[in-house]
Amino acid sequence: HVQLMESGGGSVQAGKSLGLSCLVSGNTPSTMAWFRQTPGKDYEGIAGIWTTGGQTFQHYADFAKGRFAIWQDKAKSTLVLHIDITKPEDTGVYYCAARDGSRNLFNPSTYTYWGQGTQVTVFS
Repeated sequence: HVQLMESGGGSVQAGKSLGLSCLVSGNTPSTMAWFRQTPGKDYEGIAGIWTTGGQTFQHYADFAKGRFAIWQDKAKSTLVLHIDITKPEDTGVYYCAARDGSRNLFNPSTYTYWGQGTQVTVFS
């Protein structure tokens, strides 16, 4: 049984960086992603990482390119999301999610496992 637990959220001044972690227990599914839910909006895919055929791939939503970075620390069973130069519009609840299969990366309904979410508040 896979369980995900996010950590690292909190309040940060705009312009600072922030790192989020997702601890994975159980067998790590082949695809993992970070989503967020900002005020008044639905779940929004940020970045995903998947392994197929022995290779690992990453993909970012357009808004995330250049400021967000995703990687896996497999030794620590952890998925990391780094946010550089935070903005007030980054405020929201951040979730990690996991599943097997790599299609429709940013469709939240295709994910089997979810963490409980971690609040990020960016103040100016």
